[in-house]
Amino acid sequence: MIHSKSLPTRRKLLGATAALTSLTAASAQTQQQQPARPRIAVCATYWGAPNSHADWIICKLMDGYWWEGAHKQSRVDVVSAYIHQLDTSGLGQKVCQAKNVPIYKTISEALTFGGKELAVDGVVIVGEHGNYPTDLKGHWLLPRWWMYQQVVRVFEQSKRSVPVFNDKHLSYNWDDAKWMFDKSRELNFPLSGGSSIPFYFRTPEIEIAIDTPIKNSIVIGGAPDEGGIFHCIDVLQCFVERRKGGETGVKSVQSIRGGTETWKWVERNPWAGKLLDSVAAKFNMKKGAFQEDARSNACIVEYNDGTMGAIIGGRGVGWTYAGEIEGQKDPTIISMLGWAGSFGQYHASNAQPHWITELMVTKKEPFNAERLLLSTGITNHYMESNWENGRFSAVGRRVETPVMNIRYRSTRGAQFSTGSRPPDDTPYLRGFDK
Repeated sequence: MIHSKSLPTRRKLLGATAALTSLTAASAQTQQQQPARPRIAVCATYWGAPNSHADWIICKLMDGYWWEGAHKQSRVDVVSAYIHQLDTSGLGQKVCQAKNVPIYKTISEALTFGGKELAVDGVVIVGEHGNYPTDLKGHWLLPRWWMYQQVVRVFEQSKRSVPVFNDKHLSYNWDDAKWMFDKSRELNFPLSGGSSIPFYFRTPEIEIAIDTPIKNSIVIGGAPDEGGIFHCIDVLQCFVERRKGGETGVKSVQSIRGGTETWKWVERNPWAGKLLDSVAAKFNMKKGAFQEDARSNACIVEYNDGTMGAIIGGRGVGWTYAGEIEGQKDPTIISMLGWAGSFGQYHASNAQPHWITELMVTKKEPFNAERLLLSTGITNHYMESNWENGRFSAVGRRVETPVMNIRYRSTRGAQFSTGSRPPDDTPYLRGFDK
């Protein structure tokens, strides 16, 4: 026989039961208070290796990303996928199979799980890369608008909307891009997208303060085509929107193709030449080094408040912004350098997936979607500038842009990557070894 000095009484048993019930109720309440992880549907044009944006972005939404000097776990769940060019997207098929993410035949099915009602908490559109034609003017005819309007149709049918991220510019067509922006306002859902370069590591690690009296600005970077010029334009816009008085909209856009005509324009605009020389000096390059590039081009942007901006094609300085600021003797120069290799776990975009996650978790735009619309519009009109009546001219016409009389004030803080850079030799966490 086992003797006990403290056999439980009926009163103690009832007390223990009550305590257990209370603890269970508290645990259930805590679980209810914890926000559920947003469920994300991803819609891509093409998902392959080594450099498709779908692979760069979606894998990080699944497995986490490098942020503030360390790997961060993802805070969203990718639960469904649609891939437009599925047959050639073997990597995307393999990743989704390893992660148990179903690939649906239509965008509507991906958003509704094959049902009739919206069943996800956010949508990520990666309409970049794949076998798509370009037109005579150089527009890459990626079906971003087509995918976006399929998403909007589900929103309208379900009478409910969720946050949407659209990689790169909204569309190669201004009217379609404006429709996309307007739909986000009409249906009241947060919209984001754009280039990953504004969020990349900076040298020096600084942000321009809100209401800085910026007079003129340039961005030097690779701009050989529509995709390249958009990266540079989005970098320009992320800085100039912080000028005194806020964004006032774009008055005109002009494209100049070829080094000969580009450098003639620089000679006629001494402010641009001074900023170019300041960047050359910063990188220990000889004065006039950029002007030796016969393949350069320029995108000239005139803002409604008289501020001037220019993209100038150049190599050797990554993406570099230089701004002439009233009251300062020397320009402010900020560079985005050292793009990582293609196959590293943390190559290319990292901060961008962080802000995509923030969009989905907070349901708030990480920056004004008006910036995305303006960057898209500048790109669209740049591509149109060299063409008139079916004829090409290296010195494009100055395109008046009253459609871009868009005003807003940036209130965001610094959003770029900081801390130590990620290791380049860490393999992807794709869910399989090879």
